[in-house]
Amino acid sequence: MTDTLTRTAAPQRAAADRRTRRSPGRVRAFFKHLLLIACVVVMLYPALWMVVSSLRPNDEIFRSPGLVLTDLETGNYEAGWNAFEHPFGFFMVNSAIVVLGAIVGNLIACSMAAYGFARLEFTGRRWWFAIMLLTLMLPVHVIIVPQYVLFSEFGWVNTFLPLIVPKFLATDAFFVFLMVQFIRGIPKELDEAARIDGAGHPRIYFRIVLPLMVPALATTAIFTFIWTWNDFFSQLIYLIDPDMHTVPLALRAFVDQQAGTNWGATFAMSVVSLLPVFLVFLFGQRYLLRGIATTGGK
Repeated sequence: MTDTLTRTAAPQRAAADRRTRRSPGRVRAFFKHLLLIACVVVMLYPALWMVVSSLRPNDEIFRSPGLVLTDLETGNYEAGWNAFEHPFGFFMVNSAIVVLGAIVGNLIACSMAAYGFARLEFTGRRWWFAIMLLTLMLPVHVIIVPQYVLFSEFGWVNTFLPLIVPKFLATDAFFVFLMVQFIRGIPKELDEAARIDGAGHPRIYFRIVLPLMVPALATTAIFTFIWTWNDFFSQLIYLIDPDMHTVPLALRAFVDQQAGTNWGATFAMSVVSLLPVFLVFLFGQRYLLRGIATTGGK
């Protein structure tokens, strides 16, 4: 009888010991998740406040700093959309033109340059690659003056060309580096097998390497979209005519130093301008994570 009770109590004691050991782990996990939730709330608070403020009357935006809505003012979106000579969608179309041109340019030029650095053997390849990486350390403010003088001589100022054409010359060294790391992870045996079949470098690039670079290409497209859509400085320098203005410049036009600024309309159009970025990141995050994880970023 005593042996039976001992055998029965042993599993119960073991289960109790396991529960005891799990308790500190569960407590740590609870506080860890609580801390992460608090950090998320802190990071998202400005964006949430902007969304809430876009639905408030102007005289209550800075008087009620919280996230509680007392009066719902949906007219801010209509006022912001029709605040200028052209509706706000006109400026979104201008931004879309610049963004699409930049994406196509980066995908074509950076992938070709990356293939050259990763697969071709030529004199001084490492030195040219190092020089290309050094351009990452140059801030845009250092080269903006000579670039402006050059584009002014071409007659490109107040057009979209200064914002699009350089992308077709592989000027974004970050994306070249990203794709080089990805191509180096593709087995060279595939290239050798293609050469046995009589393929040259153009065919290997288009038929072998490029289809395998989809994660890196998607990462490049997403980053190019976000950076170009949110770019303010370069577009402010080159786009003078209001008919050429993009979304960042249109948002800046809401802030008037002479008259009172319609903050409700400003926040409303800021929310509208964030929607494309949010949607692109939402639907492209799977490719973004895969591209970064497979290019040496991990």
